[in-house]
Formats: sequence, structure tokens, C-alpha cells
Amino acid sequence: MLVAFSVAPSGSNAANPDGSVHDAVAAAVKVVRESGLAHRTTSMFTEIEGETWDEVIDVVKRATEAVMPFGSRVSLVLKADIRPGYTGELDGKIERLEAAIAERDAG
Repeated sequence: MLVAFSVAPSGSNAANPDGSVHDAVAAAVKVVRESGLAHRTTSMFTEIEGETWDEVIDVVKRATEAVMPFGSRVSLVLKADIRPGYTGELDGKIERLEAAIAERDAG
């Protein structure tokens, strides 16, 4: 299964008067990287690939908990692609998309 998520603190935090969330995001991404699951972080989301709900959601939960000290509340956005029996989809979906674009451009 693939999960794309974005987690960020909100509310007051004297340590971040400019509203920047990069330190909080870094704490969350550290959890993801240490999980051992395939992952990709972009400017807006982090994607994780795992075989079970439990292993993927555990990482999302721990990443969310890592952000909690950075604000008085935390916002979590999550999207999941649940397709049992498939692995390597973090890159596979992109490879198929690029092939379809190349085929369309060639035709």
C-alpha cells in the first residue's frame, strides 16, 4: 500500500515566531527514513510504501507524534492507495506514467 501524508504543527510556538515548519517536518521525515520503508519526500507530501496497514500507519503515527512538540496542535492530511499484492509501486506508478507520456508524444 502507498500512503501520502503531510503533517504540520499549528498554533502558538515561541520557538518559531515566523511560522516556519521545516524543523517539525525534519523531525517527521527522520522517523520515516529510520522506518526502513520505501519512501519519497517532496515539497508538499511524504509517500511511504509498505505491505500492511499496521506498518505504514505506525510510521505515520510516529511521524505525527514527532511534530507535536512544535505547536499546540497538529494537522495531518493522508491519502492511501490500497492494492494488496503489489509492491514497488512508489516508483512503478511513475515509470508507467512516464512511459504513457512518451508513447503519447511519439504517436
